[in-house]
Amino acid sequence: MSLDIAKIRADFPILDLKINGKPLIFLDNAASSQMPLAVIERWNKYQTSQHANIHRAVHYLSETATAEYESARRKLQAFINAREEREVIFTSGTTESINLVAHAWGRKFLKAGDEIILTTLEHHSNIVPWQMVADEKGAKIRVVPITDSGELRLDEYEKLFNANTKIACFTHVSNALGTINPVKAMVAAARKHGVVTLVDGAQAAPHLTVDVQAIDCDFYAFSGHKLCGPTGIGILYGKAALLEAMNPFKGGGDMILSVTFEKTTYAPIPAKFEAGTPPIAAAITLGAAVDYLTDVGMHNIAAHETELLNYATEKFNALEGVSIIGTAEKKAAVLSFKIEGVHPHDVGTLLNEDGVAIRTGHHCAQPVMQRFKVPATSRASFAFYNTIAEVDALVASVQRVQKVFT
Repeated sequence: MSLDIAKIRADFPILDLKINGKPLIFLDNAASSQMPLAVIERWNKYQTSQHANIHRAVHYLSETATAEYESARRKLQAFINAREEREVIFTSGTTESINLVAHAWGRKFLKAGDEIILTTLEHHSNIVPWQMVADEKGAKIRVVPITDSGELRLDEYEKLFNANTKIACFTHVSNALGTINPVKAMVAAARKHGVVTLVDGAQAAPHLTVDVQAIDCDFYAFSGHKLCGPTGIGILYGKAALLEAMNPFKGGGDMILSVTFEKTTYAPIPAKFEAGTPPIAAAITLGAAVDYLTDVGMHNIAAHETELLNYATEKFNALEGVSIIGTAEKKAAVLSFKIEGVHPHDVGTLLNEDGVAIRTGHHCAQPVMQRFKVPATSRASFAFYNTIAEVDALVASVQRVQKVFT
């Protein structure tokens, strides 16, 4: 089924903005997507008629907020097909989710001489936490290289496993290149060696159908603000047995069963990992975002975005002096490029004059930049509310940049 793009765009009031007198063309969705009116209204409804702290009281507002918060958890469970709702932990985002695993799992189970597998494609949030734990524990990080097209060297990945390997962490979709990794096969390879797996799904959850049971990963992390939801909310999925075996990440209210000065006993999952007042409004609003995306259909979203990406790739390949960075066979919604003789920051500044919003820089993926021997790239990233006409406008704006610098 093709999407009614005009109807969808009408759901996003921010798309009516004018930037420098020109219509906003928002192509920075890999950083944060926009929120539809139904999601914004759900936030307002909570704030105006349901706001209270949860799990704390028996009055009407608290009971209502608690019910809505736990309903949102069930919506996220269904969205990623988790086996149990208690396997869905609300966090502040992908970064906190990965830090939770690195510190609550890694600090308990890693020891000197153990090895952690990462890949060259990782976002800094799936590198730095593991470096912190590795430094503390005396563990070693090993890295999967990539090809000139930006695909993982799966032959090299499988060679990295040995008796010391304890966890393999890899992105589902590269934020810098758009490469879609074969995560199911990568998890299966790790499983043969008894190795725990963590998948960074920040760039996959907004664009692909995610089924954590089919992937069979031990952990899966993603953020709400890339998923038509608010900032400050994310998800860590973890298999129940692993979550139960881990130490808490943070201590405080609601993650305990009892506290004395002699001993504290912890609450069962998911409460064990949700200390203090959680992001109640953001969680409920993310539930509404998932409702919206489910109604549109993730298969429909993926098909439309693939059409946009293929069209943009064809147009960019026809431009003299423009190179696409990352040409993997399977990609999602990201087009990174460089213009010969023009710094990416200048590209972004000039495109902004035309109302075109893209991202420029290293995209928190400096190892990727080092691999391609570039300091930074310009990145256009698509969402299901973008159009072919907006791609044409992007191309025209890039051509204007070239004229300015020639």
